[in-house]
Amino acid sequence: MNNPFGGWFDSVARWWRSDAPPAASTSPADQASDALRQLLDDPTVPESVRRELGNEFARIQSLLDKLARSELHVAVFGRVSVGKSALGNALLGLDAFGTGVLHGTTTRAEQQRWTEAGGSGLHLIDTPGINELDGEARERLAFEVAEISDLVLFVVDGDMTQVERDALATLAATERPLLLVLNKADRYDDSERERLLVRLREHTAGIVPPANVLACAASPAPQRVVEVDAQGRERERREARPPEVDDLRERLLAICAREGKTLSALNAGLFAGRLSDQVAQRIAEVRRGVADTVIRYYCLAKGVAVALNPVPVADLLAAAALDAALVMHLGKVYGLPLTRREAGQLILTICAQLAALMGAIWGVHLVASALKVASAGVSTLLTAGAQGALAWYATQVVGRAAERYLVAGKSWGDSGPKRVVQDIVAQLDRDSILREAREEILARLRGGAAR
Repeated sequence: MNNPFGGWFDSVARWWRSDAPPAASTSPADQASDALRQLLDDPTVPESVRRELGNEFARIQSLLDKLARSELHVAVFGRVSVGKSALGNALLGLDAFGTGVLHGTTTRAEQQRWTEAGGSGLHLIDTPGINELDGEARERLAFEVAEISDLVLFVVDGDMTQVERDALATLAATERPLLLVLNKADRYDDSERERLLVRLREHTAGIVPPANVLACAASPAPQRVVEVDAQGRERERREARPPEVDDLRERLLAICAREGKTLSALNAGLFAGRLSDQVAQRIAEVRRGVADTVIRYYCLAKGVAVALNPVPVADLLAAAALDAALVMHLGKVYGLPLTRREAGQLILTICAQLAALMGAIWGVHLVASALKVASAGVSTLLTAGAQGALAWYATQVVGRAAERYLVAGKSWGDSGPKRVVQDIVAQLDRDSILREAREEILARLRGGAAR
């Protein structure tokens, strides 16, 4: 299956990392919707593959609805206790996500619409911490949520740990646009904060544009206030401070207003590309399984036919007829039907290369055929196993070479048929195939004689 998107979302991803204007494109959201519908309605996808990838196909409709509503989903991602939930609440201006002193308070993904974003439909998704002890399931969920989001706020509270750097690299590989947020910045003075931001920008060079590495304080430590009464007595109290998230809020809202539809379409495009690859892989596996069965069937049929036929010319005619039928059958399996003429030309091409590699084997084949004629068939059981096994092996090579030709879209590729046949011969364990073939053929012959 071909990816229906072309390269438009690659240009968007490059723009995000370079912070340069995106290449002009016509209605990326419409392109994404069209490609998703193509996947949803593709008649070439087998029902078994649709069932196996049922969750992914079900998500196509939710992505179409999301694109129609112009929603942008933002995941808040990071280690345990860096203040992800507090940051989400500070941006929303309400206590939507649970916070607490317990290590790893968020145990499942939570989603909340950001009403301040108005018609742009911005949604924040709070995720579990990626390094929660005994929390492999939570970490997996966090990565899944981040992968299906349009934008990720990667939250840290100091210089990046190795766990964070590894997680950032994993997210970057999904082509997900990222902002790196230094939370709890109130713990540092101005010079310390600036040095830390410089360090973070060094860590994320080529992944996050420098302008998208921001500092904030979702829940600043209370401020110490000393009051003096009329009598000159001092009294100390702690006064809560408002969140310091204005820069981050403005950046997010600007992104949502300016590029929300493009980023949402990018995510849909990435999903469609991944699903296309999954579907193609599963179809290839299904076809390969069917092809294996077909090739084995023809190997057995040809091996037995050659073993039973005492006339050398008839051996060759039976072999050619079965090989032609095999190649045509494989063409149907791979959705590339072959005419008899095409099948014949393909077999001639393969056998020409095979003969050059297996001259000695063909000599044994002709000697065995002559022996069968000279003995009027008396020595059939003595020679049939060896001769039929050689026919089996040759059919295995023909089938595999034809399969490679069909998988490449009726092409030998740059290497040509000689190299393809050489590779297949090198990959097959001839001795084990001949041994298995001889045993199977003799078992069939003895079974037939017994009946």
